[in-house]
Amino acid sequence: MRIWDVNPGYLNRQSLLGEHRELHGLVNVVTKNKKGYSRHPETLRWVGLGWALKQRHALLAEEMALRGYQDKSPVLTRSGKGKWPTVFIYDPLTQFQILAEKYKDKDPGRIPLPQHVQQLWSHHKYSVMARDPKLYKTIGQRVAHSKTKADFAQLALELTQILRIPPSPGGVMNALQHMWGYVSDLDGNKSANFYQQTPAILLRETQKRAISNDQTYLLNSTALSELALYIGHKPRT
Repeated sequence: MRIWDVNPGYLNRQSLLGEHRELHGLVNVVTKNKKGYSRHPETLRWVGLGWALKQRHALLAEEMALRGYQDKSPVLTRSGKGKWPTVFIYDPLTQFQILAEKYKDKDPGRIPLPQHVQQLWSHHKYSVMARDPKLYKTIGQRVAHSKTKADFAQLALELTQILRIPPSPGGVMNALQHMWGYVSDLDGNKSANFYQQTPAILLRETQKRAISNDQTYLLNSTALSELALYIGHKPRT
């Protein structure tokens, strides 16, 4: 039983759907006091944190929707609202290393596993921008001079924790408008009016154009799926 802490965009198809199944199993163990895995370390760290399990499930569901899958099994647990596990079975850097070993000779996730600090930061930039523009600039300046494994480990942990913080509506729109700049002139239509559309419409069109035009930079962004949690985005039909 494993619930990852890194963004679901890094998971390949098998791992993404596998975690989705594991999470539902974990919810049953936690909410119905089932034995078996009740003393498993993964179970113990989620006890009393039903809200966080619901959020993680929502992240998985949005990533699944981006890849063409539809989730029909909501998670309704709400205990411990606003709280996430304070412990990790493996720290985020180690999770990346486990996935790298797991994916040898296998298909990767939507986002390639980061090889260095700068690549890790490029994947998370717009997610952080949506939450705190000042922090976005601060981390960007720091990353420019980061090279060591310790820097990598620190940033991986920091980004995982930052993405657990809900962004403001204004922050989401700011990030989406920056993302839109990469695809606004694709498909033969600059569509300047999209800047005045709702966040849900802007994200949906950004996703659509990024996928249809294989826009690598956005396809490698955590924000492409995770920001949907905060704008009432509905999966494409």
